[in-house]
Amino acid sequence: QVHLVESGGGLVQAGGSLRLSCLASERTAPMYAMAWFRQAPGKGREFVALIRESGSITYYADSVKGRFTISSDHAVNTMYLQMNSLKPEDTAVYYCAVRIEKSVITYPVTPHRYDYWGQGTQVTVSS
Repeated sequence: QVHLVESGGGLVQAGGSLRLSCLASERTAPMYAMAWFRQAPGKGREFVALIRESGSITYYADSVKGRFTISSDHAVNTMYLQMNSLKPEDTAVYYCAVRIEKSVITYPVTPHRYDYWGQGTQVTVSS
């Protein structure tokens, strides 16, 4: 069992920055992948970024590449998403997710491949 708690969301102007955090508790065994997804009103859950192999492997959606950076600190069981140059279209509820079991898929980018989810944190970017 893994309990995930996101924090760091808020309201920011376009061009601004936010840093999201995801604390993973109640499990210390290695996890295959951790990821961020987002969901805007009326839309499906969209992949944002993932991290594997203690940070040596990262992968980003094209829409955030070059603006967002995913990282993790295993000493405190926390994953981060640094979001720079935010745009109004980045407005969404952001969720962190964890996949436990290893997979032949190098970059699992679909929600159903993840086992545990946080409750989400709202990010609103004003124009």
